[in-house]
Amino acid sequence: MQIVSTIAAARETRARLNGTLGFVPTMGFLHEGHLSLVRRARKECDAVAVSIFVNPTQFSPDEDLNRYPKALEKDLALLREAGVSFVFTPDESEIYPPGFATSIDVGEVSKPLEGAIRPGHFSGVATVVTKLFNIIQPAKAFFGQKDAQQCAVIKRLVADLNIPVDIVICDIVRNEKGLALSSRNSYLTDSEQDRALLLHESLGKAQEHIAAGEWNASSIKRLIGDILSKDPEFSVDYISVADPYSLTELDSVDGEALISLAVRVGNTRLLDNVLVRRK
Repeated sequence: MQIVSTIAAARETRARLNGTLGFVPTMGFLHEGHLSLVRRARKECDAVAVSIFVNPTQFSPDEDLNRYPKALEKDLALLREAGVSFVFTPDESEIYPPGFATSIDVGEVSKPLEGAIRPGHFSGVATVVTKLFNIIQPAKAFFGQKDAQQCAVIKRLVADLNIPVDIVICDIVRNEKGLALSSRNSYLTDSEQDRALLLHESLGKAQEHIAAGEWNASSIKRLIGDILSKDPEFSVDYISVADPYSLTELDSVDGEALISLAVRVGNTRLLDNVLVRRK
């Protein structure tokens, strides 16, 4: 496995690879969710590249950029064991050199939910992902369903800008209790991790009610809210029942819908979601 930190070295390494290249962009502090993307990429492609870059432009001034967890040596060992061909580990000045001024606005899909709470977040995501695609030149890129709005934004980005990369969305990976894996789970105490299971429980109950014939979006949101209110210390940022492609809120589940939520558990903000379909 090669480890490169400059754009020039990444391009040289990419040029030496034959066949299809799968790409997994990450911010490091890897867990089983990331590794599941790598395994999927290895299964579908001849070689796999991974980037590790904590992208500052997707953090607002009041977010956790400075305390975002890092474990580079451990990450590299995991990726080596997973059979990755090369890892791109640039520093900030390599991606955003002096005078850098370009940003990408993906439009309406980036505005609700996370976009409303974290202004500028998806512009930062879209800009860095575009740069990484241009540098790495993958045939396929692999993302996790846990960040559902990010997936929708990147799909829109690739379609609108005619970027020749197939976007592969992979299932959410959960721990043995059902909590969606996230690098930010490391911020949670043991007690908070147990309490955070209410997120998955509420989505499961919503699925059950939809399967039983409850299609009204307001009723589904109210059901989820009632379950989350069992923990009075939770702070709910949003509960959404939306079209999974446009993120437009729905009045009722008619076909496919994305049910998503964002909840602050202690000092940690957690996301979870489930895709449902009315039969």
